Amino acid sequence: MLTPALILLLIGGYFLILIGISYATGKESTNAVFFQANKNAPWYLVAFGMVGASLSGVTFISVPGWVGASQLTYFQVVLGYLLGYFVVALVLLPLYYRYNITSIYEYLEQRFGPQSHFTGALFFFISRVLGAAFRLFLVALVMQQYIFDAWGVPFEVTVVFSILLIWLYTHRGGIKTIIWTDTLQTTLMIASVVLSIYYLLEGMHWSIGDFFAAPQFEQYSKMWVTDSFLARNHFIKSLIGGAFITICMTGLDQDMMQKNLTCKTQKEAQKNMIVFSFVLVFVTLLFLLLGILLFSYAQQKGIAIPLMDGSPKTDLLFPEIALFGGLGLGVAITFVLGLIAAAYSSADSALTSLTTSYCIDILKLYQKPKDQQLQTRKRVHIGMSIMLVVVVIIFKYVLDRNVIDGLLTVASYTYGPLLGLFAFGIFTPYQIKDRYVLWVALSAVGIIFVVGQLPNTLLGGYQLGYELLPINGLLTFLGLILIRRK
Repeated sequence: MLTPALILLLIGGYFLILIGISYATGKESTNAVFFQANKNAPWYLVAFGMVGASLSGVTFISVPGWVGASQLTYFQVVLGYLLGYFVVALVLLPLYYRYNITSIYEYLEQRFGPQSHFTGALFFFISRVLGAAFRLFLVALVMQQYIFDAWGVPFEVTVVFSILLIWLYTHRGGIKTIIWTDTLQTTLMIASVVLSIYYLLEGMHWSIGDFFAAPQFEQYSKMWVTDSFLARNHFIKSLIGGAFITICMTGLDQDMMQKNLTCKTQKEAQKNMIVFSFVLVFVTLLFLLLGILLFSYAQQKGIAIPLMDGSPKTDLLFPEIALFGGLGLGVAITFVLGLIAAAYSSADSALTSLTTSYCIDILKLYQKPKDQQLQTRKRVHIGMSIMLVVVVIIFKYVLDRNVIDGLLTVASYTYGPLLGLFAFGIFTPYQIKDRYVLWVALSAVGIIFVVGQLPNTLLGGYQLGYELLPINGLLTFLGLILIRRK
């Protein structure tokens, strides 16, 4: 049996490896290395590492857990992601390389003015803090449930411990370190899901053919929703919503684009994005199949959905089965290493990108005296770590839905203004009255928030889903037309 002490030992050993990588890659602890890895990162390493950063602990636990309620319909959204990655590769990456920028929100200042730059950075900041906190909350929840509760350690201490570990291996090398640690973390995560599928099949005495022929597979195999357009997860709505989620959460997100901008050339960055997109779709499908296996195994062995605060929590089904489902020590160790890799591969890059955006976009770091720049960046990095601790702890008391669904819903509100701003800059020739941009963005979010709360009875039975994101972008776009210069 995998005891809490052994789990903690695995975590400690894993982080010693990460700190070793940090030491090797962070010897030159300059801002150019921290922010851009000196623009000489191999594209194939960036592509492979981005898979882990994109999937994160949310995908590792929450996507398999969501299969119980949504079956395989999330794959519709994933196909939308694929469309979105091509837009990022063919439209946005050429733009960023042409402007030769460190933070992608610098484009907004060059195109419109300082207030637009600030607005873009502000909405990224809010989006990434919430997104990173969602991901960290999930891994802290699992660590709390299966390690620290046994020792009476409060959840708050678990969160501090988790983020302190991230800070330790990112504070020197920044994005250069992350490119290499993400490669290790992606390898472990993919190995973990493949081995978990193998162990579950073996535990149920199934072959792959038996699995696809089993009545349990049929029970959870619904992938396409095409019968009613009013449904929240209708195929067209999921496809369009998924595409816009990717355009915003990857193409308009400093976290993901910071990795791409470390490539030597635009062509290498585009190659990275396209290869990464196909690998990501395949790996996500594996996670969905893993979800069917988990629910099938739980049914066969009489394992109940774990409870949290008295309510069933499907996000905890994977750890429950991996650690206590009778599959042996091998699957338990596989799960723990995969979970750690998945969780921290996204959280570490989020911490680095938040530091980058705050330094470049808010503090205008490069306008400060050179002797102050390095110390300023280090202080901001510590400040971002403390802020993530606070937000994750707050989530414990306010979050009441599946984490992946909550993450994508929040994106509908916070990424919409970024979509509208960039679309207006790219597709129109107009200048705008820059001082009003923040008010336009806030107004669009306010309208979308109100619309998102409307009961579907007022909309003729129509259920709003992830299409709120492009609608939010459209409202911002229309608002910018109203403040364009004549």
